[in-house]
Amino acid sequence: MTALFKAILATIFFGVTSFSALAQTTVTFTDRTQDAKGVALGVFEGGELGSLGTRLDRETDGALSHAISAAEFDGSSMKTLLIPAPEGVGARQILLVGLGKQSGGLEDLTYQNMGGDAAQKAIAAFGNDFSFAIDLTGPALAQFGFGAKLGSYYFDKYYTDTDRQKSVETLTIASTDYREARTMFREELDPVANAIWFTRDVSNEPANVIYPQSFVDRWTGHFDGLDNITIKVIDEEEMLEKGMGAIYGVGRGSKRPPRMMIVEYMGGRDGDAPVVIAGKGITFDTGGISLKNPPNMWNMKFDMSGAASAMGTIYALAGRGAKVNAVGIAALAENMPGGNAQRPGDVVTSLSGKTIQIRSTDAEGRLVLADGLYYGDTTYNPAALINLATLTGSARRALGSDYGALFSRHDDLADTLQELGEKTGDPLWRLPLNDKHFAAIKNNVADVMNSGPTAPGASAGAAFLGTFVRETTPWAHFDIAGIAYSDTASPTKASPGSRGFGVRLLNAYIKEHHETD
Repeated sequence: MTALFKAILATIFFGVTSFSALAQTTVTFTDRTQDAKGVALGVFEGGELGSLGTRLDRETDGALSHAISAAEFDGSSMKTLLIPAPEGVGARQILLVGLGKQSGGLEDLTYQNMGGDAAQKAIAAFGNDFSFAIDLTGPALAQFGFGAKLGSYYFDKYYTDTDRQKSVETLTIASTDYREARTMFREELDPVANAIWFTRDVSNEPANVIYPQSFVDRWTGHFDGLDNITIKVIDEEEMLEKGMGAIYGVGRGSKRPPRMMIVEYMGGRDGDAPVVIAGKGITFDTGGISLKNPPNMWNMKFDMSGAASAMGTIYALAGRGAKVNAVGIAALAENMPGGNAQRPGDVVTSLSGKTIQIRSTDAEGRLVLADGLYYGDTTYNPAALINLATLTGSARRALGSDYGALFSRHDDLADTLQELGEKTGDPLWRLPLNDKHFAAIKNNVADVMNSGPTAPGASAGAAFLGTFVRETTPWAHFDIAGIAYSDTASPTKASPGSRGFGVRLLNAYIKEHHETD
């Protein structure tokens, strides 16, 4: 069967068949501004110009500094202003970008936000024909470039109208002292930006493109060529052999069977316990027999965001050659109603041997993670076990789109993650998890039930997951239902859709607390 004929058949039965990822923006550092339609010029607080800006000002006989002064642009951090370019600049317009005090001292996240916001404003003003003139140096310039790359992400691959397409191939950042920043960006930051890019890309795809097997295929392609990577995939037959009744039960109603993808990155010392990152991967959630209301069901394509972030985290570590052992687990299923779908009231047996009564088939994420977490905990004896899941509406209602909900039995781990969340732009807020929540999920037919307790839903969901993790294992659960995706823009996320939440945070956590010298 030819590839073309396969594509035709796939189109007939499944619709869109494009499995290609979006081309990533390349960030290039140089010491000279480029001839372009527009220039994004960094201006320090008080209207002061750096070396490049001073050079441009000389070429315009002082007209540039006069224009900045006339516009009353004070250079405060996160401020931008579009002005006509004086003759001699070599561009039609200049986007003034506030860099704050010339002495620096701003947080990494501020420079990231500054870069992302400037990239979005420049793309809006100049399209793909512009360059940056940013007289930052060292880590500050590298973080600016990191943010600019994140901010330039637009999921526009399905637009047929080229006027709506905003993706840019290259961002050129000029600075007189750029070499240290270029090295840091290449070695430390660009791999993380690529990981977030892939995470967003996979999460934003429609469910007729990303389903359990195509998720595996897409990420396998991304990991190709990276060192110290081993990929294992458990299919539905092996799930039944191993007794993974929880994840299999969720996926059995779909023609696209469930998968568990395990990616091992062993960049650390032999024998060191790995950090395990597990993610809920419901590639589409109808609710199953407990059918959801139709109006907002379309965005249930994002219900695999936790699994995408788990894979993205491992990609970030492997991409920068982190000296650590880490494992990513994507628990993948499509939750569909059908003649073979599980029903409310059914009892399934999980990999752990614990039995679960299904109270609602729409509480499916905790089921796939029950097997994923138990597998990760008992197979790898991890140094830490962290999962991400768009798990409950309760977390979204409690915290809105400002925070991911954090649950843990381990105070030190929770405190560390919450602190790093603020620093990295992936904020978390800790919610309670106690004995009452574990008691609330006990069932009079099976060991536990997956829904229907009197306890708060987010905490009960966390308790359900914790039931399948040993108490001695340092474990944290991120309920990212309110923050995994957003229709509003932010400095480092331009277009509606996935935020790639958790990758920056987990990369920083592993770097600071688990990597060896």
